[in-house]
Amino acid sequence: MGRRREGREAAIQFLFARDLQGEAKPEDAEVFWTLHSAKTSTRAFAESLIKGVLNHQEQIDTGITGLLENFSFERLAAVDRNVLRVASYELLYCPEVPTPVILNEAIDIAKALSAGESGSFVNGVLDKLAKSLRKPGAPAPTAQAS
Repeated sequence: MGRRREGREAAIQFLFARDLQGEAKPEDAEVFWTLHSAKTSTRAFAESLIKGVLNHQEQIDTGITGLLENFSFERLAAVDRNVLRVASYELLYCPEVPTPVILNEAIDIAKALSAGESGSFVNGVLDKLAKSLRKPGAPAPTAQAS
């Protein structure tokens, strides 16, 4: 498994744990990294994703909510919600990462970490988001300040 894949999985696991704990504490990151060993480069990539999601979480969550049909954001499985958050962050703020890579990674991670039809569900939501943000043939969106 590659560094970026491991970093995405670690970011999703951190955000998942944060969701379950509710209120965030300053020491949460160090506790997480004590339990989750990772190479320095993997950790750096995961931390950049975590920081990006947390800095833009309101916008990301609003965007995801707008794409859900007959389903509320709060009812999403915590794993799926955080897979969608990380992938949405990359679609919005990481134009250097190709759309198919973001979608494939998110789908594979959802299949590995979640249950049942999560891969298909994540695919459907992210496909809508990607089409609205990254139209085929159009230049990639400009990265906004994180």
